[in-house]
Amino acid sequence: MEEIIKLKGLTKRYGNFIAVDHLDLTINKGEVFGLLGPNGAGKSTTILMLMGLTEPSEGSVSVCDIDPVNRPVDVKRRVGYLPEDVGFYEKHTGLENLIFTAQLNGMSRADATEKASKLIERVGLAEHANKKAGVYSRGMRQRLGLADVLIKDPEVIILDEPILGIDPYGVREFLELIIRLSKEEGITVLFSSHHLYQVQQVCDRVGLFVNGKLLAEGKISALSQKLFGNSPYTIELGVAGKAVNGSASPQKILKGIEGVSSVKDEKGKMLIECSRDVTPEISKKIIDSGYYITSLSKKEYGLDDIYYHYFEGGTKNE
Repeated sequence: MEEIIKLKGLTKRYGNFIAVDHLDLTINKGEVFGLLGPNGAGKSTTILMLMGLTEPSEGSVSVCDIDPVNRPVDVKRRVGYLPEDVGFYEKHTGLENLIFTAQLNGMSRADATEKASKLIERVGLAEHANKKAGVYSRGMRQRLGLADVLIKDPEVIILDEPILGIDPYGVREFLELIIRLSKEEGITVLFSSHHLYQVQQVCDRVGLFVNGKLLAEGKISALSQKLFGNSPYTIELGVAGKAVNGSASPQKILKGIEGVSSVKDEKGKMLIECSRDVTPEISKKIIDSGYYITSLSKKEYGLDDIYYHYFEGGTKNE
């Protein structure tokens, strides 16, 4: 895979304070990477170094094979940046704002108008193109901001908390658009956020960032497997009825299924920890043994569990 963003030993100090501490990270072409961490973790400082807006104290950074320290303008030509609060000329329409950005990027008035019109339709704002930006909702402003970023055909898009304050429907539309950009056009996306559910929906990989350090990085499924060992799944089972034809107890039946590591009785229900999804085997064996299933649900450890481990329950032991 082609590596678009490469950080090696990247460090930023402000006096005695270390904002980013020897960060090593690569992000591949067409990937949506989630940089996840609480406020003050160092995410925004990392983004500033990627954009060439502040210099590293130590280490190296490369974006599209360009060093932002020596060639910041070249990086800005290849990278689009969408902050959490986008500023527009509020007395001008959404379309007029995009045309202005396109002309700033060297396009003629005719070409700028054509491209702006296509992009405003693409981000779902065609019906609002001629409304003044000052009356746009938060979600509409972010979609207009994404169109503004796309004007220069970037290879990389950096989104810094882009969904703050957007209603749930608007968030869904925005995230679907991000996925399409990545998969259909091969645009690399760096998504900085502390919203766990949205990050899990959209990102191919995540990096967990706290106190300037990258504590873990990878696919959510791989991080789950690493943290929770041989039991990344928990299945909750409710059973009724009596054994027939000399069948074993439900606990004994469950323990005999390959992949089940433990069975616990909790408040009348069984919690089954397992290394793989054994829900179909559980259903078949319990029913074949003459029991009734009153409830069956599966939990796979997700980003919220991983986040809690590192940021709440596990950092002291790392």
